[in-house]
Amino acid sequence: MQLTQKHHEYWNRNLKVTGVLLALWFLVTFVMGYFARELNGITIVGFPLGFYMSAQGSLAIYVAIIWYYAHYMNNLDQEYGVHEGEEE
Repeated sequence: MQLTQKHHEYWNRNLKVTGVLLALWFLVTFVMGYFARELNGITIVGFPLGFYMSAQGSLAIYVAIIWYYAHYMNNLDQEYGVHEGEEE
């Protein structure tokens, strides 16, 4: 099957958003964990920031990443005419 220019554009936009979201995931998961001792100097709601990000903050960011990706891809699918039809 030969891919058209439209297929390449769709795939490139998908790869770009995936790359950005994976970079954000990496930042939240590994970089925040690496600097946890330094972040503990900052207090949020009575808890050190390093502890807060490990316990709740990173999970909230993961859910936001998933929501954004699903929302973005639904819009992209509609723009390129590859969205799933309405279920009855």
